[in-house]
Amino acid sequence: MKSNYLQNMFSLEGKTALVTGAGRGIGQVICRELARAGADIAIFSRSGASETVKLIESEGGKALDIIADVTKEDQVAAGIRKIMDTWHHLDIVVNNAGVCYHKDAFEASVEEWRECLDINLTGEYIVCREAARVMIENGIHGSMVNIASVSGHIVNIPQCQAAYNASKAGVIHMSKSLAIEWIDKGIRVNSLSPGYVATPMSVDPDFVEPELMAAWQPLFPMHRMAKPEELCGAIIWLCSESAGYTTGADIIIDGAYGVV
Repeated sequence: MKSNYLQNMFSLEGKTALVTGAGRGIGQVICRELARAGADIAIFSRSGASETVKLIESEGGKALDIIADVTKEDQVAAGIRKIMDTWHHLDIVVNNAGVCYHKDAFEASVEEWRECLDINLTGEYIVCREAARVMIENGIHGSMVNIASVSGHIVNIPQCQAAYNASKAGVIHMSKSLAIEWIDKGIRVNSLSPGYVATPMSVDPDFVEPELMAAWQPLFPMHRMAKPEELCGAIIWLCSESAGYTTGADIIIDGAYGVV
C-alpha cells in the first residue's frame, strides 16, 4: 500500500520528456532516471546520443535520439515537431545542455563569452519557448526544469568563469520570469542549481586541471562531489503531479557548498 502510494505520487507514466545535452554525464543519468520513473525520453544533442538511447531501451524504456542544436530555433522547432509526430504529446522539458570556460576576463574571447551565454541561457530560452508553444496549442499542462548552477548564486574559486556564472544566474531569473508568464497556461517552470557533480567533465584530468581539483577538495562541506543520481529525486518530483503548486522555484543541491 505504501509502495503504491509513493509510486503514484512520483510516477511519470504516460508522460513524454525532452532532455537536452544528454549524450553523457548528468544528462544521461537524468534520462535514465526519468525513464525509470515511467517517462518516454526524447533527447536533443548536437552529435547524437545513441549510448543513452541504448541504455534506456536495455531497461525497457522508450527513447528518441534527435540531432538538434539548442541555439538554432529551426532545429529546436523541428525536433519538437518530431516528438509530437512520434508520441503526440510533450509534458516535460529538462534543459541540461551547457558549456563552461575556465578563463579570466582578459583571457576569454568575446566569442567564448557569447558561446557560453548562447548555449547556457539563450538555448534554454529557445527550448522553453518552442516547447511552451506546443504545450499551449495542445492544452498540455507541462513542467520545465532548467539546469542552472550554484555558480548562479556564488562566485566560484579559484577558477575564473565570469561567462558561465553570468549565464547560470540568467537561467535562474529567466525561469522565474517564464513561470509567471505561463502560470495561467498550466506550465510550471523551475530551475535546479547543482554544486560540483562527479562526471567526466569535472573529474577527468583531460577536462579539468589537477590543480583545480586539489583546490576544490577542501571546500566541499560533505568532503565529496555529488553523484549525478543525487540530483534526480528533485527533478522527478518537479516533473511529477506532486509538485503541482511549485513553479518559479530554484532548488539548490550543492552539499552546502554555497552556505559557507
